[in-house]
Amino acid sequence: MNIYLIRHGRQSSQLCNVNVSLAEEGRRQAELLGKRLSGYRIDGLYSSHLIRATETAQIVNKYIKQEHIIRGDLREISFGILEGYSDEYIQEHFGDFKLEQMKLEDDIPYPGGECGSDVFKRAMVTMDEIRKSGKHNVAVITHGGVIRSLLAGLLEVNMSKKLLFAVSLENCSITQLIYDQEYKRFYLQRFNDYGHLEGEPSLLRRNW
Repeated sequence: MNIYLIRHGRQSSQLCNVNVSLAEEGRRQAELLGKRLSGYRIDGLYSSHLIRATETAQIVNKYIKQEHIIRGDLREISFGILEGYSDEYIQEHFGDFKLEQMKLEDDIPYPGGECGSDVFKRAMVTMDEIRKSGKHNVAVITHGGVIRSLLAGLLEVNMSKKLLFAVSLENCSITQLIYDQEYKRFYLQRFNDYGHLEGEPSLLRRNW
C-alpha cells in the first residue's frame, strides 16, 4: 500500500494556524498536485477538516475523483496560545520557548497546546483506518506538524527530533510511505517531493 502524505496548499494568512482558505498560489499548487496525482491510480482521499486542507483536497479531487473522507484527527498540531500570532510576535514574546524547542532535546508541547507524541497518537487512528481499508494508493492532505510527527513515530525516531524533517516542508509536497502488510511496518519511500512546483518558483516557500 502507498500512502501519500501531502501538506496542504499555501493558505491566505501567515498567522500561526488560523483556519483560513487557500491563497491564489495555494490553489495553483493544488492544481499542479492534482495533475501529478492523476497518474498515481489514487483510490482513496483523506484530509483534515481545516479549510486549507479540505480546499486542497477538493481541487485535487477534480483529477482523481474519489470519495473525500474528512478526519479531524489529521488536523495541524495545536500551537496553543501561540495561535493567531505572527512569527515576529511569537519570537518576541515566546522566545524562551522557541529556544528550548530548537535544542531538540525533549518533545515539549506548545504552551497550552500539543507535543509531537500527542499528534502521532491521534493521527494514527486514521492511519490505522487507512491501513485496514484494502485500498492501494491513498492521498492524505494534512499539515506539516502532522507529517513530521507521523514520520518520527513510524520510523521510531525520537519525537524531539521531528523538526529535523526538512527546514521547509513545501506546500503540496508529497511524502510517500509504503505499508508492508506482511511485516506490518511502514517504509519511507520519498520525502518532501515538490518536483511538480519547481517550474513556478513563486510557489515555493522561500518566495512566500
